[in-house]
Amino acid sequence: MNTYEVRRCVSARLKIIEEEHQVKILYAVESGSRAWGFESQDSDYDVRFIYVHPKNWYLNILPKRDVIEYPIVDIFDYSGWDLRKTMFLMNKSNPVLFEWLKSPILYYRNNFFCEVMEELSKEYFSPVSSVYHYLHMANGNFRQYLQDAKVKSKKYFYVLRPVLAAMWILDNKEPPPMEFNKLLIQIQDKNLLVKINELLERKKSGVELGLESGINELNFFIEEKLKYLEKAVVDFDPRKKPGPEILEAGFLKILERDEDS
Repeated sequence: MNTYEVRRCVSARLKIIEEEHQVKILYAVESGSRAWGFESQDSDYDVRFIYVHPKNWYLNILPKRDVIEYPIVDIFDYSGWDLRKTMFLMNKSNPVLFEWLKSPILYYRNNFFCEVMEELSKEYFSPVSSVYHYLHMANGNFRQYLQDAKVKSKKYFYVLRPVLAAMWILDNKEPPPMEFNKLLIQIQDKNLLVKINELLERKKSGVELGLESGINELNFFIEEKLKYLEKAVVDFDPRKKPGPEILEAGFLKILERDEDS
């Protein structure tokens, strides 16, 4: 399926989702390995979206379901968050939300929504909590997948990416780019880059990366950076989070703009 066919299929499906749930989708992107840039030829399309209900839906006492999820059909995986849930996650500086907002593969964007979210991101991004998120992810994947003599080589990407994302945040105090190749510019060791790019080409070309001997150079780099990150984050100066008023104002702006459109 080529890019045009994928976009046409996704666009049609998003319209059906809007009709089924009586919502308006404000933003839809690709998440996961295809957005990261280390997909295999048979990787799923992980379509993630943010949507808004009519204004009266939010005037309720009891909480209502604030996610839309579908089982995977063929190679497409769809799920999304309601606008209010999105604002709640922004308040918590949820790293997944920041990844969605920086995805290089856009299926749909409401410009006003994106402008508001960009401003809110500057206020609510927490470098410290984000580093801890990626550090926890990297540590967990490293312990689970890369400790034996024989490892699944593709799992290196699921450790390297969060390690490099955490490094980016420490150095730049901003959300990391989603694309793996942009994170790779932080690695100065040319031999190490050759090893990573060889592995990347094999994965993207469709070669089955099954159980293989661990790559010592990558293991050493990962262990070294994990130790560095664990020490560095302790001394990292946390930002003071603003109150909820800015988020509430942003929520109302988007909600009222949608009602008028």
